[in-house]
Amino acid sequence: MPPRVLLADDDRAIRESLLRALELESYEVTEVTDGVAALAAARRDRFDVLILDVMMPGVDGLGVCRVLRADGDPTPILMLTARVEPPDRVAGLDAGADDYLVKPFDLDELLARLRALLRRTSPDAAAPRVLRLGALTVDPAARRVRWQDVEVDLSKTEFDLLELLVRNAGIVLDRATIYQRIWGYEFGSDSKNLAVYIGYLRRKLDKAGATELIRTVRGVGYSVQAS
Repeated sequence: MPPRVLLADDDRAIRESLLRALELESYEVTEVTDGVAALAAARRDRFDVLILDVMMPGVDGLGVCRVLRADGDPTPILMLTARVEPPDRVAGLDAGADDYLVKPFDLDELLARLRALLRRTSPDAAAPRVLRLGALTVDPAARRVRWQDVEVDLSKTEFDLLELLVRNAGIVLDRATIYQRIWGYEFGSDSKNLAVYIGYLRRKLDKAGATELIRTVRGVGYSVQAS
C-alpha cells in the first residue's frame, strides 16, 4: 500500500510541482490549499506523513501542527517555510513538527526527508526489548519513558533521540551520527536542531528528577550514562 501524504500549500506552483514528484515516487497524495482544509483532512483520514506550508491563509501551518498535536495526532509533520532565521525554525519544532525545509528546496532532499520520516514510523517486525539505565526505563514497543515511578511524556522525536542515546549508553555519539540516525541526513554544522531537542529532553527529564542524565561533550556530541 503506497504511503499516504497530506500536502497543504497555498502556492499553486509549489503544490503542483510537489504533487507530480510525489506521485512519480508512488505516494498517494491529498492536496489542500489552506490550514482549515488541512485540519479537516487530517481529522477525517489517516495519513502517513503531512507536508505543511507555514504561511497559509486562515490557519497557518504552525497552527495546524499545534492543533493536531493537542489532539494527540502523532503523524510525522514536515514543515515548508520561506523563513530562514533560527527562531523561525525553532517555532516550527516548538509547535510539534518533526522536520522543516526552507524554500526554495531541492526535490531530492524533500523526498529523502520524507523517506527518513516514514522509516522512523514503520512498524518493526519484532517488539524491541525494554531498555534500562539506572532508574530510567525506556520501552520502545509502548514508546513510554519512566524515571523511577514518574512517567515522562515525550514527543516522537524526543523519544527517538533518548532511545538512541540509551541504546549507546556510555558512548559519546557525535552530532553527525545522531542527525543521520534520527533525521536521516546531516543538517549542517550551523544547525541548532539537535541542540533544541536536547534542551527539550533535559527539561523534561530534570522535571521528573533525572538531572544531568544527558551529558554534552564539547566539540563532539552527547552521551548518557547511569549516575
